[in-house]
Amino acid sequence: MKNRKLWFLGVILSLALIVTACGGNSGSTNNTSGNNSTGGQESSGDTAVEYRDTINIAVTAQPPTLDSAMTVSQVALNTALYIFEQLYTLNADYEPVPMLAESVDISDDGLTYTFKLRQGVKFHNGKEMTAEDVVASMNRWLVTSSRAKSLLSGANFEEVDTYTVKLTLQQPASDVLILMATRANFPAIMPKEVIEAAGAEGVTEYIGTGPYKFNEWKQDQYIHLVRYEDYQPVNSEPSGFSGRKEAPTENIYFHFVTDHSTRIAGAKTGLYDIVADIPIENYDELAAESGLTLETAPGGTLTAFLNTADGVLADNVKLRQAIIAALNNEEIMLASFAKPELYTLDPGYMNLNQTQWATDAGSEYYNQANVEKAKQLLSEAGYNGEEITLLTTKDYNEMYTATLVIQEQLRQIGMNVKVDNYDFPTFLETKNDRSKWDLFVASTGYQLTPPQLLAVTPDWAGLDDQKVKDSLVAIRTASSSEEAAKVWDELQGYLYEIGSSTVIGHYNSLVAVSKNIEGYEQFEAPVAWNAKIRK
Repeated sequence: MKNRKLWFLGVILSLALIVTACGGNSGSTNNTSGNNSTGGQESSGDTAVEYRDTINIAVTAQPPTLDSAMTVSQVALNTALYIFEQLYTLNADYEPVPMLAESVDISDDGLTYTFKLRQGVKFHNGKEMTAEDVVASMNRWLVTSSRAKSLLSGANFEEVDTYTVKLTLQQPASDVLILMATRANFPAIMPKEVIEAAGAEGVTEYIGTGPYKFNEWKQDQYIHLVRYEDYQPVNSEPSGFSGRKEAPTENIYFHFVTDHSTRIAGAKTGLYDIVADIPIENYDELAAESGLTLETAPGGTLTAFLNTADGVLADNVKLRQAIIAALNNEEIMLASFAKPELYTLDPGYMNLNQTQWATDAGSEYYNQANVEKAKQLLSEAGYNGEEITLLTTKDYNEMYTATLVIQEQLRQIGMNVKVDNYDFPTFLETKNDRSKWDLFVASTGYQLTPPQLLAVTPDWAGLDDQKVKDSLVAIRTASSSEEAAKVWDELQGYLYEIGSSTVIGHYNSLVAVSKNIEGYEQFEAPVAWNAKIRK
């Protein structure tokens, strides 16, 4: 039983990571957002430090909703994290830890989870959170979230008493707490009456237990959150999304700024304090700004997917191995991301910060840049100059650039290679017709656990392999973290061995941080609920 609990609590999460950046000069303000208000004072030695009462965040788009179970929009989820909380969330070590739950007891057969709830936690409408609210919220999430429907089919929450709820599973699953703790489609706890009033389009009121409460949504302009004065923080140090949330700043505005140049200008002038999605081409420009500290954060992987379902590569492992042997990953990543500090070379498919899944299995196949070996494998494969089609899109520059570099590298070993370029929607449509391509490159955010990787998802690139299927089941049903890690290690090595895909490299997202901000952290999303900004 202890091993099982450690396993469930030790499993780690990966996601598709959305980055923000923080602007410099806070003197330039927006009256609509209350930037000109006074804020507070703190004494630092003999000097009184004054802080503004508003933080302005520029995001790339207007979210479709703030109902976290209904959307995969990163802008929506990153905003909703300030309003809503979960039973479990992630700490900085990517471990699921209690937030609205106090503890969990897991049955020996792994089918029953009994959660004790924190008492005295109040929703933004003043109502105390109890089991009936949690049951309503979690059962709605089980049937609304695409991840929950897929991975926890048949599961159900029920009330045990006022501060206790029970989750019953149809079959044991090692990733239950991870799924509950994830930011993607996260299960926000809301009042029962809000859940019951929700229609097909989602909830109509954004009422949670978080440090900030919803105040106003001005279409095409901003979302305004205000500090919740009756917020009940957990008594632990801030870590990732977990721990104490202090909300020292009264107002937070999320401004919808779709134009990159406008966001860059706002970062430089201080119009916005946190700015999302800094383009690579603006790196040097922002690095020269004295009011900004330029940082990077893990973003995801640039991965090449080879066609194992149809075409000339499908039944020819040596031919796929020849392609992988020819790849110079350093050359591809440098061309795609411009600066070495914006990428890392590593064969691992998972987030490199996720120590649970860290492995260099398959490294002998990674970044070989071996022209002679590739040519020998081509000969052994019986390659006779058949045309190889590389599918790509100019809508994502790193994908397009990587594809052109790969084309040249494969031509150097004597392959006949063409590139088919489409807009992104057509790229996705064409990808699904496996008779029309042999290889494509995609930049993909980190996934929760190995079973959710696109590299092992049949619907993504068509990989249909029984060993892969059996390994994924073994990971989800493993009795310990060590057992699961061993299975994943073997599976990653197997993916390289059969040449179904290869990680080209891990890319970082660019983050500009204002030197006037204190208490801000970049985790899997901007964490500003403990932040304050000097005047």
